[in-house]
Amino acid sequence: MRRFSQRNSLVTLSDINITPLLDLAFVLLIIFIITTPLLEKGIELKLPSGLGHEDKTITRKDIKLVEISAKGEYLMDHREMSSQQMMRSLEEGIRENPKMILYIRADENSRYKLLAELVDRCEQLHIAISLRSEVAKK
Repeated sequence: MRRFSQRNSLVTLSDINITPLLDLAFVLLIIFIITTPLLEKGIELKLPSGLGHEDKTITRKDIKLVEISAKGEYLMDHREMSSQQMMRSLEEGIRENPKMILYIRADENSRYKLLAELVDRCEQLHIAISLRSEVAKK
């Protein structure tokens, strides 16, 4: 029989066995697949039935746009108005179109008082409002 010499035992391996690495990757993948839905799940709720009203469908004619500049000027549908004219126009608009939605765009440097007055008046008239803003840039 032939004996192994010390010279042959010092040969370095040039191949890396990746089987254990792949096994680890698959186990981690399975763990993440199982645990991700559990993290995203919220509370189980059974919501009560409503009064049966359908959701409002928004059309372009239902939308009014009010803009408040930094100087305190009001623009309704791109026409400059005083606050009294705008309030009268809103009252007429909600009578003509009960599904009216008011989009409000206010300059970030405008006075908060003007925006608060407009929102309060819209609540009194039962006008749905949407405060518009710019998309944050990353």
